Amino acid sequence: MTTRTAVNPLTTLERRALQSITTPEGSMLIVAADQRNGMKAAIPDAPGGSEAITRDELSAVKADLVRHLARHAPAILLDPEVALPSIVDEGVLDRDTALVVGLDASGFETVDGLRYTRFVPGVTPRTVRELGGGVAKMLYYTRPDRQDENSRVFDEIRALVAECEAEGLLLIVELLTYQLDGESDEEYAAAFPSLVADGAALAVAAGAKILKLQYPGSGEASAAVTAAAKGVPWAVLSAGVDHETFIVQVSEAVSHGAAGAMAGRSLWKDSLSYDPARREELLTTRALPRLRELADAVDGRR
Repeated sequence: MTTRTAVNPLTTLERRALQSITTPEGSMLIVAADQRNGMKAAIPDAPGGSEAITRDELSAVKADLVRHLARHAPAILLDPEVALPSIVDEGVLDRDTALVVGLDASGFETVDGLRYTRFVPGVTPRTVRELGGGVAKMLYYTRPDRQDENSRVFDEIRALVAECEAEGLLLIVELLTYQLDGESDEEYAAAFPSLVADGAALAVAAGAKILKLQYPGSGEASAAVTAAAKGVPWAVLSAGVDHETFIVQVSEAVSHGAAGAMAGRSLWKDSLSYDPARREELLTTRALPRLRELADAVDGRR
């Protein structure tokens, strides 16, 4: 990762944590496996349908994803509801794979037309340490055209950044923008690139030191995000697009200042099975080559 003078400098502990989630060339690369209902939906052959998958069965799927895919990446993002602490306690997680712990619960609440995420009950920055993680991740929904430095989301980001820094944790701030009720598809599409860039600026003003963002739509828009981030590294999230599309997005974003990628469904959404043997085959022959191609993209080799 190219060294930048960021507006929100990293502490020594945070700098070491950032190294743990990067490739040898210095680009962020994290396999995202913190999904719960979304991962269930990606298991097409589950007896009784995806809704019938138990917590233990989903935990086993996540463990195999770690064994056969994530061990080949710098880091894995896991949830504290299903995956942890068992994947650590049972020795599934490779010693050389960094652990990022997701703090956000599934779903969101809506207040005055705006979306807000919640913490997994009982999970705090201290919990991340207790689960073996050195990096935390929290998701926030943003509409910077309706939220500023006096908003609830700004205060929430600022408070968590401070809590994580006090705990010696690097915090990845994930932002998702979204379409408002009554907003047309055309209006939202036109506003989307600015919403991503302005959301990044709002989070950076709140103290964010690492960002996980939607692809803003083009190289020019990616350059605008990089400028808005003021030296704070940002990684592209896959948002469920297919692998081929995501590779193009990552390559374009990296060439315009992005510092890496965090990929989930684009890697494994068609590589899961209820049958462990079939799961291993799909993860090894389908998902793993995608991960290697993604590593080339984040390191600028594509």
